[in-house]
Amino acid sequence: GLPASARLRLRGLPDAIRLVILVLLVIAVARPQFSRQREMIRGRGVDIVLALDISGSMASLDFEPQNRLEAAKQVIDGFITEREYDRIGLVVFARDAFSQSPPTFDYDTLRRLLGEIELVTDLGIEDGTAIGQGVAQALAMLQDSEARSRVVILLTDGANNAGKVDPLTAGQAA
Repeated sequence: GLPASARLRLRGLPDAIRLVILVLLVIAVARPQFSRQREMIRGRGVDIVLALDISGSMASLDFEPQNRLEAAKQVIDGFITEREYDRIGLVVFARDAFSQSPPTFDYDTLRRLLGEIELVTDLGIEDGTAIGQGVAQALAMLQDSEARSRVVILLTDGANNAGKVDPLTAGQAA
């Protein structure tokens, strides 16, 4: 029937403090980030879509020790680095065309996607060079663009030998 001492009442406090510290430590390691910040980009830019050939012929070692594709990727990376207010998209093509990235200001992601591009022979996709398909896919990306200037940059080493769209037809559509 004796009253409980302060020491007896607070005996669970060290365990509770340890638990709180552990929870806070787990939260700190998780590095939660909250951001409602928007970045306003001021300037007048161009919407650009790069159409890159990944056909088997791009494996030629004209640029020792790099092949044509790696040399093109290096040039594109430098091009992206020099842009400031331009939205850049990326299309790859061989026998078919594939959208890698819609036009974006996120140059870091674009450069990462560029680094992941492989030759068609490494991907196990049917080989060929469908220049018209690549240009048509790039044009489709720019179709809804509201930019005053829209540009398609074609990077290829060969002649059109595949695809349903003739390069001249794609060029006229552009």
